[in-house]
Amino acid sequence: MRLRSIFALSPAGSNLDEALGSVSDGVLATVAHASVPVEVARHAALAAVTAAVAAGKFAFVTVNHPRTQFLRGDLEALVSPELRGVVINHCVEPQDVRDTAVLLREFELARGIEPGTIAIIPAISTARGLVRCIEIVNAAPRVAALLFDSPAYTRDIGARIEERGTRLSYARGAIVAAARAFDRLPLVTADAFELRDLGHYGFSGAVVSDARAAVSAATAFATLELERRRAQSLIDAYDATKAERAWVARVDDEVADASAVRRAHQLLDH
Repeated sequence: MRLRSIFALSPAGSNLDEALGSVSDGVLATVAHASVPVEVARHAALAAVTAAVAAGKFAFVTVNHPRTQFLRGDLEALVSPELRGVVINHCVEPQDVRDTAVLLREFELARGIEPGTIAIIPAISTARGLVRCIEIVNAAPRVAALLFDSPAYTRDIGARIEERGTRLSYARGAIVAAARAFDRLPLVTADAFELRDLGHYGFSGAVVSDARAAVSAATAFATLELERRRAQSLIDAYDATKAERAWVARVDDEVADASAVRRAHQLLDH
């Protein structure tokens, strides 16, 4: 799944046209903002999902937290073959993922959708979530990515937003390591001014809020030709070694095992 940028819609979806006209790979609606009545938000999100898919983009929705009274209603309104995934806001423990996965499977089966089709993206926005991010990413097979919500995390730890800089380096590194270790995508919420630097942290894409930032993300998270050649050499060497009934390949001073090859394919798809 290619996700260099996901365009986050406003709570009522008023910037949908801007998102559809942008270079973003995905569109992210939300039904989890208290400023909009939940039924209104669900209706707007459903329309956004349909429009995003028609525009050739992946469609995602930020749903209400599993411990609210709204999640079942969210999924009842939104689960369809067009929905690519749901973002769990404020994910702080593995059970948040498991509870969401159980409900997704229920609605997928009821609607003739292959179980596991709709991905889960836990959003890590607190120190509690960060220290359990390895458990969270492994809580269900349908977890496709980890999203680091850096503005929310900054508030949670009592830092100053205008002084983010390198102060969040540990958190960023932890998210990238947890996601990459288990072949998931590491994503980050960021503004256009941060994207170039974040492209060097190992993130594969960003959640953005305007068309200009989507353009910046397309550049910041683009795969370089040198990286493509290296990935292809890992795949070729591994395939040749597997034909000889070995389990790992050697490429210069690197060892290419199944996990490395999965990441190489992920990079080439990006």
